[in-house]
Amino acid sequence: MPNCDAGVTVMKAVAIVEHGGVEGLRYMDLPDPQPDAGEVVLRVRACALNHLDIWLRIGIPAYRLALPHVPGSDVVGEVVTVGDGVTNVRVGDKVIVNPNLTCGECEWCRMGEDSMCQSFGIFGAKCWGGYAEYAKVPARNLIPMPSNLTFEQAAAFPLTFLTAWHMLITRAGLKAGERVLVIGAGSGVGVAAVQIAKLAGAFVIATAGTDEKCEKAKALGADAVINHSRENIADKVRELTDGRGVDVVFEHVGPAVFEQCVRALAKGGRLVTCGATSGPTVTVDLRYFYSRQLALIGSMMGRTSELLTIVRLVGEGKLKPVIDRTFPLADAAKAQEVLESRNFFGKLVLIP
Repeated sequence: MPNCDAGVTVMKAVAIVEHGGVEGLRYMDLPDPQPDAGEVVLRVRACALNHLDIWLRIGIPAYRLALPHVPGSDVVGEVVTVGDGVTNVRVGDKVIVNPNLTCGECEWCRMGEDSMCQSFGIFGAKCWGGYAEYAKVPARNLIPMPSNLTFEQAAAFPLTFLTAWHMLITRAGLKAGERVLVIGAGSGVGVAAVQIAKLAGAFVIATAGTDEKCEKAKALGADAVINHSRENIADKVRELTDGRGVDVVFEHVGPAVFEQCVRALAKGGRLVTCGATSGPTVTVDLRYFYSRQLALIGSMMGRTSELLTIVRLVGEGKLKPVIDRTFPLADAAKAQEVLESRNFFGKLVLIP
């Protein structure tokens, strides 16, 4: 933790200093975090990007940030300082940050439904995150990092794999033998969904925007692929399923694909969604929904218990983080430009 000339301990960080484009990100000196009781400070070793980082930079009503704000939800590192009352970790431990921030006391928390917490927030959004050399984290949010993973690998899965698991396994109730359509298999959450659906024993149809991404999706386990830049998703799904459709659609894009996703469902099918990257508003024909007995399911983040299962499966090599490329922390703006371009497959990771 370097000292500036005035004697104030500072760190390098990338912060949102104004809402809008990437010019609103600044690589700058900020005060080192100091842990309160029940907290620790990590030396951040890797921090993966998520689309949430873009929304925070642009500015959204769900998170009214006091600027400057340090984003970054997928964080791994080493414990360097321990606050009063912390007993579950020690200095030097290598840990993964659980991005769920909860009160731990409301009825939802007592039932283990973290993302339903009355004061739920996401690390890096509700508080300063991992676009920095150091980060302050509640000690209860730390999970031991599997020893066979690199820091980059450990940062590349928590938020997206937790989101995908909760969507497919918990909310949609995906079963072995069912057919599932994964939209946007090249995204971080899409990469996770293909693997989780395959691990669950489903027949996986994945969409991507280029032939190269389609081939990578097949390498991850997709049984069939659709290049959505030149093929109609619903029509191709019908062709691949002998006219039946899929049991589950994994959707996180919104209006750009929503109608096709609904049309791709078999009777009694479930569409589970966690995002709206192409816009917040869709239209549906309710007659189609009730006559075919379809279900529309919302999902957000997931349970800590699910994340613990995912960490174990990643450590065992049954689920695999996919990293497209890494960037030095100072190039966070460039990394966000790549994220917005969609010219990547898997995760983008910052290295402080």
